[in-house]
Amino acid sequence: MGKGDKKGADKSGGKGKGADKESGGKAKGAQSINVRHILCEKHAKKEEALAKINDGVKFDEVARNYSEDKARQGGALGWKSKGSLDPKFEEVAFALEPSTTSNPKIAEAKTEFGYHIIMASSFLPQQMQRSANPQLL
Repeated sequence: MGKGDKKGADKSGGKGKGADKESGGKAKGAQSINVRHILCEKHAKKEEALAKINDGVKFDEVARNYSEDKARQGGALGWKSKGSLDPKFEEVAFALEPSTTSNPKIAEAKTEFGYHIIMASSFLPQQMQRSANPQLL
């Protein structure tokens, strides 16, 4: 994947949405997401982190060096349910394709907390979430 692929997803999230259709719509019915992010208060710092990722540095390594939140965990927020995240962050995160820290498919969001670079590790559909967590019923 070239730098252009990542940048396209960064700007609009459109590639992530199109990819959902191509991959069977996995994220469309998802109710939970295993998500990582890099949070930067300053735009310039976010751009530096983004450049590192585009140069091939692993997402978790960049998170440890640049993120102002969850840096020690490589940016891992863990499993989050729909409705538990900032709406702007959530919209971008759930539009992504699952990826790995060594080859992340990323997108950006701006929230009241700052600038986020987001990647999704995996999604959990609603029916799987219910069977995995019967107390949610």
